[in-house]
Amino acid sequence: MSRICELTGKRAMFGNNVSHALNRTRRRFNVNLIKKRFYIPEEDSWVTLKVSTAALKTINKIGIHAAIKEAKSKGFLK
Repeated sequence: MSRICELTGKRAMFGNNVSHALNRTRRRFNVNLIKKRFYIPEEDSWVTLKVSTAALKTINKIGIHAAIKEAKSKGFLK
């Protein structure tokens, strides 16, 4: 399973480790993902999503139903 947020589409970025001598080696900046179950009262069902912590804050603010609706409109969820 890849490290991609199912609601926002966030994925790992790539960059450099830079030493004191300015030597550069490639590295990954992984997304902070959490696997979490959400209850959707409108559908009376549970859904398990792999979401980033930023998406979790959005869910707490606007609600899971609105967040899923927004993700489907952007094409992240099917």
